[in-house]
Amino acid sequence: MKKLDTDILIRHETPGDYEFITQINDAAFGQRNEGLLIEDLRNTLLYIPHLSLVAVYNSRLIGHILFYPVKIKNDNIEFESLALAPMSVLPEFQNRGVGGKLIKEGLKTAKGLGFKSVIVLGHAEYYPKFGFKPANKWGIKSPFPVENKYFMALELTANALENTGGIVVYPDEFNYV
Repeated sequence: MKKLDTDILIRHETPGDYEFITQINDAAFGQRNEGLLIEDLRNTLLYIPHLSLVAVYNSRLIGHILFYPVKIKNDNIEFESLALAPMSVLPEFQNRGVGGKLIKEGLKTAKGLGFKSVIVLGHAEYYPKFGFKPANKWGIKSPFPVENKYFMALELTANALENTGGIVVYPDEFNYV
């Protein structure tokens, strides 16, 4: 399959994209949960529109990524971070560089907005390509029962996660996925 990453435009979502973003997530995940999650997160106070990006190919939306604020909490302190969730690409465009381009642009945008780290629950073979490492390296734990290799973190700023250890606190909306 031909890589499309050079032909893809990545931009911030607009209200006109909302229905298509839901459709992309439904198709990519084969269920409604992720599409509903995005709709619910848009209605929260912490939602940051600039951290919801779409991939456009030939004037068609084919992918989406969302970064959402979360906390890493331990007994003494809370640290701000971002969750990368969800990311979706229409099935016919998967494995062609679209997701990678969304991730790279999203991480660049997040860093530009002053965020220092990102957490992801995802494929252990895929996300390390972008610098993600198992979050337990920093003593960071998932609130969900998952193997360490699937729960990863990335420092956008050097040493941003040093001495953070704790449990990631997701907003309640994530409990329904």
